[in-house]
Amino acid sequence: MSHSPGEEGRPLKVLHVDDDPMNLRVVQEILGAFGHIGVMASSGEEALERLQTEAFDIMLLDIHMPGMTGLDVIRRLRALPGPEHDIPVIALTADVYSRRPAEYVALGFSDFVSKPILVAGLMTTIRRCVAPPPAALKQAVG
Repeated sequence: MSHSPGEEGRPLKVLHVDDDPMNLRVVQEILGAFGHIGVMASSGEEALERLQTEAFDIMLLDIHMPGMTGLDVIRRLRALPGPEHDIPVIALTADVYSRRPAEYVALGFSDFVSKPILVAGLMTTIRRCVAPPPAALKQAVG
C-alpha cells in the first residue's frame, strides 16, 4: 500500500491560522501524522507576514478570529501582487449555517472544512486543493 503525503509524494508545508491554541495543536498533530509540515500562526496579521517571507503549499484559515478575521485575511491575501496571492486557502469554521460552500469560493477560498475538524475530511480537502489539474483541463486552458 503506497501512502504518499502530497500528490507527488512530498510533504506539504501548511500554514494554519487560528486564534485557539488547542485547535492549532490538534491540526498540527493531524498534519504531522500524515507527514506534512504544519506552521502555526495565531492571528491574521502574523499569517500575512509569514506568507510574504515563506512559501507554503496551502493555508488553513479560521474564519472567526478577533481583530483581523479570516475574511479580512483572504481579502488582503488575494489583493497582494506576489506569488503568495494564489495559494489555495481552506476556510475553517464551526459556523456552517451562515454561508454555503459556494459563498466561501466566491470570497476567494478554495474550499471549506467545518469544525470540529474530522481527520479524513480535512485530509481529503487538502489533497483536493493541492492536486494538479487533470491533463485534459490543462490542454483546454493552454
